[in-house]
Amino acid sequence: MDKVEIFEVGPRDGLQNQAGFIATADKIKLVQLLVVAGFARIEVASFVSPKWVPQMADGADVLAGIGNVAAEMWALTPNARGLSAAISASVEGVAVFGSASEGFSRANINATVDESLKRFAPLVSEAKETGLKVRGYISCVTDCPYDGATPPARVARVAKALLAMGCDEISLGETLGRATPEAVDAMLKAVLNEVPAAQLAGHFHDTAGVALGNIDVSLKHGLRIFDASIAGLGGCPYAPGAAGNVATEAVHAHLTALGYDTNLDATALDKAATFAKGLRA
Repeated sequence: MDKVEIFEVGPRDGLQNQAGFIATADKIKLVQLLVVAGFARIEVASFVSPKWVPQMADGADVLAGIGNVAAEMWALTPNARGLSAAISASVEGVAVFGSASEGFSRANINATVDESLKRFAPLVSEAKETGLKVRGYISCVTDCPYDGATPPARVARVAKALLAMGCDEISLGETLGRATPEAVDAMLKAVLNEVPAAQLAGHFHDTAGVALGNIDVSLKHGLRIFDASIAGLGGCPYAPGAAGNVATEAVHAHLTALGYDTNLDATALDKAATFAKGLRA
């Protein structure tokens, strides 16, 4: 049976946009439930300024509370201070977060696309020297809330740069959750000229109910890693109208129905989803 990995981003991407602060103990419990469900990798924290993302201020405490588990713990690290904090928290992997569109890049990280890539290069280098695995996120791979449609060549260019600087894996973010399968197909054809399918992940939001269809297109192109958020938690504060990530349990059910093995326990997954729903603001 062909295997597909679901990379769980709920504890970070899912919770970061919740209005009310979620107790550290609840964040720890959510991760522990996800570990029981069988995830190999879970993105737990974002080491950004608490001023900008107050929900993630307790990332180090969450990681300390989780302790040693079978799953790899990952964190978003936008700058040198964040990387240092992630290293101190003993994560297994870190991620840098960029965009294929200029408007989103400026709104999200106050930098042009080229400026962002220059910022990421030393972070990726240091992370690799420390022995960490590194992901590179690319947002707005088909559409941007500020610039409109994103040309596939721009996505391919950023993906090529992230691979060249040392990223082990590149996650392609369909941030608005409204892309057609045709747009995803065109984007992937361009990106696959620069990056092998084995080093790509699909990150699809589900605002218009198109995420599963876009996962199907990605599967046909050879992708076998998909990001998802338990109970569909999440949404990007810099992408107006993007309701949230595709629900992990929906992706698992869809992939299983297609005959793929996700290595997840459905009963434990449902338990985690029920708990996660109770954390919604």
